[in-house]
Parts: sequence; structure tokens; C-alpha cells
Amino acid sequence: MKLVPLSDRVVLKQVEAEETTKSGIILTSAAQEKPQEAEVIAVGPGGMVDGKEVTMQVKVGQKVIYSKYAGTEVKLDGEEYIIVRQNDILAVVE
Repeated sequence: MKLVPLSDRVVLKQVEAEETTKSGIILTSAAQEKPQEAEVIAVGPGGMVDGKEVTMQVKVGQKVIYSKYAGTEVKLDGEEYIIVRQNDILAVVE
């Protein structure tokens, strides 16, 4: 199956959480904080959204930082994805 986002939506796959701290302490899965960094898996076509023309600025394969409480979590074929609006993406990681 393939997710194809509509309008100004973007499908993200969350980057794995760090299992150790910088000082070498191993964290349990309960203590790990979900990162807000993700990889762009699919991008919608853009177009008219709320009466305004939206041009998509992110591309498949880019790493991005998204808003903490944004999006809808979806599980498909055993993989977890997050579908967000483009304006919920805060930055591109280069």
C-alpha cells in the first residue's frame, strides 16, 4: 500500500528516538522522548487551500522538524506515519 496525501498534506516517518544520552546512559523506551524530527515520505500537490494558493516547499527524502502536537498518526503495513499540513512543518534539516 502507498499513502498519497491530498492538498497541502505531507506524510512523515518519524526518526528513531535516541537510546543513549550523550554521556552514555541507556534510556528505557518509557524514558525516551519522541523526536520531532522526521523524514518526508510523500508530498501532496498543493493547490488552493482556504482560498489561498499553496506551493509545496518540502520534497520527498528531506528531514524536517514538525510542530509537537501536529498531525494525525497512521499505522499502515506495520509502519507508523504522521500526516501533517505543510504549515505544521517548522524547518528543514540540512
